[in-house]
Amino acid sequence: MRGGSSWVGVVWRGLGKKTSHSSYSSPPKYPSVLPDAWIPSTKHHRLQSSGIFRLNEDPSVHGIIVQLPLPQHLDEEKIMTVVSPEKDVDGFHPLNMGNLAMRGREPLFIPCASKGCIELLLRLGVEIVGKKSVVIGRSKIVGLPTSFLLQRHHATVSTVHAFTKNPEQITSQADIVITDVGIPNIVRGHWLKPGAVVIDMGTNLVKDPNSRHGFRVTGDVCFEEAIKVVSAITPVPGGVGPVTISMLLSNTLDSAKRAFGFSST
Repeated sequence: MRGGSSWVGVVWRGLGKKTSHSSYSSPPKYPSVLPDAWIPSTKHHRLQSSGIFRLNEDPSVHGIIVQLPLPQHLDEEKIMTVVSPEKDVDGFHPLNMGNLAMRGREPLFIPCASKGCIELLLRLGVEIVGKKSVVIGRSKIVGLPTSFLLQRHHATVSTVHAFTKNPEQITSQADIVITDVGIPNIVRGHWLKPGAVVIDMGTNLVKDPNSRHGFRVTGDVCFEEAIKVVSAITPVPGGVGPVTISMLLSNTLDSAKRAFGFSST
């Protein structure tokens, strides 16, 4: 612990465009980032792994994140498994993901975006137990862990993906809809059940000649149509993103507490 703070070691500093499956913007601007822990994405995965080993052994680093998606020349699975499960504050290590999927086991960390979704539902007072929930998308970053987490909260969960027949019909029956597709405005208002709660995790760039930059950010859900039907919906941008960052910091704090023998509650 340096200066009484918790620190996050960031394994890859993303240099390309942000995609719908990127957990955070690049570089992320949280107050607990350790600047000299950045490991450039241009390095070979063996050098990346040695850098991660150093962070694993550094007692002043309490969290390590791998900025996904990785460049094609890097082996994502190898790099992810090198991260210590005790410092995997993103919750993507196979051990943490496996424990999340299994009843009777507890992961050390829950993936931040999924944890943020549940936090939003709980803060809104949305009943989850027994409710029909549809997760549109099955990415390792959002869709898959979110479906696991909803089941842990006793929701009745369906997953809609590219091979699902009648996705509109399935979605229209859901009390809770969480999207992670990466296709702008694919979910229209008539897809949604009146009074449903929608969490839009999509982040898509669309051309907009009226914007200063020539584009704007939009979600997977057509907000203008959905807002007329649903009881609550998260906007894009500015909806789930800030909550996801908060969950990352919460996980890092829990990691630091464990490292110093404090209760994480």
